[in-house]
Amino acid sequence: MTLLPEFGNVLLTLLSFVVALSIIVGVHEYGHYIVGRWSGIKAEVFSIGFGPVLLSREDRHGTRWQIAAIPFGGYVKFLGDANAASGADTAAMAAMPADALRHTMHGAPLWARAATVVAGPVFNFIFSIVVFAGLVLAVGVMSTPPKIAKLHPLPHEGITLKAGDQIVAIAGQPYPEAPTRAYFDALPDQLLLDYDVIRGGDRLTVQGPHYAPARIGFVQPRSAGEAAGLLAGDVILSADGVALETFGELIGVVKAAQGAPVRLVVWRVGETLEFVIQPELRDVPTADNGFEKRFLIGISSGPFFEAQTVRPGLFEAFGLGVSQTYSVVERSISGLYHLAAGKISSCNMSGAIGIARASKDQAEAGLVDFIGFLGLLSTAVGFLNLLPIPMLDGGHLMFYGYEAVARRKPSERVMTLLMSFGMALVLSVMVFALWNDIFC
Repeated sequence: MTLLPEFGNVLLTLLSFVVALSIIVGVHEYGHYIVGRWSGIKAEVFSIGFGPVLLSREDRHGTRWQIAAIPFGGYVKFLGDANAASGADTAAMAAMPADALRHTMHGAPLWARAATVVAGPVFNFIFSIVVFAGLVLAVGVMSTPPKIAKLHPLPHEGITLKAGDQIVAIAGQPYPEAPTRAYFDALPDQLLLDYDVIRGGDRLTVQGPHYAPARIGFVQPRSAGEAAGLLAGDVILSADGVALETFGELIGVVKAAQGAPVRLVVWRVGETLEFVIQPELRDVPTADNGFEKRFLIGISSGPFFEAQTVRPGLFEAFGLGVSQTYSVVERSISGLYHLAAGKISSCNMSGAIGIARASKDQAEAGLVDFIGFLGLLSTAVGFLNLLPIPMLDGGHLMFYGYEAVARRKPSERVMTLLMSFGMALVLSVMVFALWNDIFC
């Protein structure tokens, strides 16, 4: 009987991973396909998956669309390609008439080949922007200044804030139009603060909790907090005997423990519980796109209320989508640099198992979280494919750049050597990332 939940977890992990990967790969390969077709390059096969074909049909353009049995990737095979890796079928191309060569990937003009290759990553970025903008339009953004829709349960007395109050100032500081972390960090470390609110048309001063109370908003999967049994909504009353008034004070206690176990007293909807948690050393991104090592227990703070949301306009949502996609790329560049320079642990690199686990976690969290994860994954795939490594799209663009400058293609011998090196490098990184997934 105990095997059934484990089997269900494995099945959900595999299913969510296959769905996420198929969508992202489909978007990427469709970018190659459609821009290739617009550029006059004929696609013979568009495949989701590898190996034996399960379903297929041929469209009016002569492209066979198929779903294959091994669902871990996909490809577009253009006219003149020898295989799914887009190597040239020299024998077949030698037998083609000159006008047919124009419709192959290897015989098309440089601009057409470059546009077709770069379209894959570009479509990944476009997909991410659409996803992030769509989520903003569907879910909305918090109104500014925030208006309280619902107060979460807290064990504190003296709270006179109510649902429907609109916050205009906290501790005498006007709520900014574009609040920053500095604004909240400057608030007094007190259990209760004065809130200036608009209630029924009147401006009142009432009492409310610190904006960042010691309330858990999120528990990271497979973290020390999850292992200990902490839940979102728990309020931490004390840590190592220190009474907590804000979440920031908890961070200070964990930091001072320097990796030693931390004892927490937690309030959970009227019940007081105790937990002992072993902090874990992690590389944490900083505001300047760097990293610092900190002991973490895998939880983050949550506000004491749910705010009413407003739906932004289409252009504002698009701008937020672009900003979010750019932020993911920026963080990816920073992470890759710090990883290559040895400034952060190599355990920060995840492979297929790590992505599969993340897919499952987001699927369990709900549809909105899973769709947001697709946006993040699509951006990451687009960015990684632009790296100048032979075999990746960025490697092909590097060869095209050489061709544009030298007015000739690299020799077949050099191309073969570099492609072999690129494949060996990519496979080595994949194996290393898989090792991290298992042993880190």
